Parts: sequence; structure tokens; C-alpha cells
Amino acid sequence: MAARILKTFLRARPSIITIKRFESNEKNVTLYDPFVNKPQKDKKTYLEAIKIFETRDTRRRGHVEFIYAALARMKEFGVHKDLEAYKALVDVLPKGRFIPTNIFQAEFMHYPKQQQCAVDLLEQMEDNGVMPDSEMEQMLLNIFGRRGIPLRKFWRMMYWMPKFKNLSPWLLPEKLPEDTLELAKMAIQRITSVDPEVKLDVWQTEEIEASLDKTWVVSAQSEVQKVLLAEQPSDIALVVKGPFSVYMKDQVVTYFTLIGKTRPEPKDDKDIDDVSDLQKPLGIPGFIGSTKIPSVKCSVHEQDDGTIVAVCATGTSSRDSLLSWIRLLEKYGNPLLSEIPVIFTLSAPSSDIAVQETQPAKQEETTKVNT
Repeated sequence: MAARILKTFLRARPSIITIKRFESNEKNVTLYDPFVNKPQKDKKTYLEAIKIFETRDTRRRGHVEFIYAALARMKEFGVHKDLEAYKALVDVLPKGRFIPTNIFQAEFMHYPKQQQCAVDLLEQMEDNGVMPDSEMEQMLLNIFGRRGIPLRKFWRMMYWMPKFKNLSPWLLPEKLPEDTLELAKMAIQRITSVDPEVKLDVWQTEEIEASLDKTWVVSAQSEVQKVLLAEQPSDIALVVKGPFSVYMKDQVVTYFTLIGKTRPEPKDDKDIDDVSDLQKPLGIPGFIGSTKIPSVKCSVHEQDDGTIVAVCATGTSSRDSLLSWIRLLEKYGNPLLSEIPVIFTLSAPSSDIAVQETQPAKQEETTKVNT
């Protein structure tokens, strides 16, 4: 009987059989975003919007879309580094429904859409430097079970994040200062910490009568660098290089360096093939000769590409502010700068202008100024 029905079905004409292709559900559907029309963009309003979604529908339909919309709005509400806000979003997911009951469901990512949403939430926490706690671990355990992918992601975060958090020797406060001057002082201190004798000075360009930019200058120089600058030959020009960038968490500070003469290469006139006077070093039986390179005593400021004699950051990062910095260095303990030419090699704009990514990079401009 079954064979006869199958044969009749195969003999049917194509016009009788209706075939409907699978249509993609990727359509332009307007989703309700509860975070758009909020008059106040703060943490309290953000958490209230989450509570409204939880109480509106007991089944919490559309929770994945809501969490993605909430993650995209976190920076706007200023809660992208707040652990309580991330916990509130995790609490939106229904409990117990996504826990796998066998090993196949666990390995083949049971409820992949919800698990991927939780993993994306944890990745955003990791990108913003927010460390989860044991309460979030219990929440993920109640939602996805011990074999869930989000819980594995949580365990990896709890292993690596404490290590990286305390890895840097230049610890920064949890909240960076909003004042650009204080941020520049912290950045210059971080750069020049290789020499504990470096002195940090804050000057105003208004001290120089010919200055055009009225801004501040954060300059760092040690007594050793002053000696190295005093030894600079007057026929060899100093070079102001920059701008360079140093990152203070999510803030960027631009700084410049004043480079002097290049360190002389060590000369060794000893002939390594001369065997007329072989000496056997003490304490190493059977070893003849010496493999030590002649030691050259130099400071940490003497590098292969030049000697760093000063470092600075200015409020505008312009040529005029850097020229005022050179004159202020001359005024405060470096009188030799009045006799040495200074070359400015700047690849940045001449004023405090934000360059868009779509604009072509400007070619390096070189200006020679006798101070």
C-alpha cells in the first residue's frame, strides 16, 4: 500500500506539486529600542529600562535582541565600565531553559543564539577592563549550566584578567583625570621613569614674548641630560622629533623629544688573529683568550639613533609651542641652546586640528630654526 502511494506521488505532474523555496528571515524589521527616547543618560535610567523589559513580558520574548541593543547603548549612558549594569543584562536571560541535558547538547552548543549573546557580553566586559565576580559566575551557572560556553569564557577571563591587570609596573588610577594638563604630567612621568633623577617642570608659553600659542608645556629633563646637552657641538644641530603617542588606558597623549648627537661607536684596534701574547684567564681552565666586548660607559639617554636631552608635551602640539619649549629650556638651565641650531621634523599639523581618517597623511615637513 505504501509503495503504491509513493509511486502515485512520483508520477504526479510538476504543476500539481507546489514547491515553496525557503525565504530568509533577514528583513528590515523595526525593533523597539527602549533606550532611544530617554531624557537622562545615566546609570539609573539604564537600569530602569532593563527592569521595564523584565516586567513587561514574563516569557521575555526578544531578550537576545534587547541585550544587543543595550550593549550598544552602554557607552552613551556611561555604564560601559560598570559591573552592575552587565549583571543586570545577564539577569535578563531566562533561567534553566538553556542548560544542556546530555553531552551532545553541551558540545554542539545548545541554544547557540543565547550562548553567543552571553559570550559577546563577556567580551565587551573584557574589552572595557571590567572584571566579573563570583555572583556573575553563579548567574551563568543557573542559566547555561556547568558545560555552557559562557561559563567557560568566564573561567578563562578570571584566569587571565587578574594577571594582566597587575602586569604593568606603571599603575594608573581607576578613573583618569579629565584635565589634559594632569594627564600629560602622568604620561611624561611614565615615559621618563627610566631615570629617577628626571625633574618635571610645567611652564607657560606666555613667558616668551614672541610666542603665539598661549598654552602649557610639560617638560622633563635630568641633570645628566643637561650635561649631555652642554657637550653638544655647536656645529651639529639638535632635532625635535615627533609627535609620538603614549596610551593611558583609553586616552592618548602626544609627546616630543629633543635629540642630540649620536653616540660614538666603540673602537677596538686589537687584532683577533694576533697570537704573539696569549693569556690564560684565571678560573676558567682550558679556555684561552677573551670574548668580552670592550665596555663603553653610557647613560640610558644615549641611544643608537641619538641622545635624548629633553622630553615634552604641549597643549596644542604645534610648532610655535615647541619653539617656545626650546626657548624655555634655554631660559631654565640650558644657555647653550642659543648657539646650537634646532631642526623641527613634524609630521603633524601646525595647530591643534583633528585629522579625519579619510584625509591623506601629510608629508613630513622639516624646518630649521636658529634659536
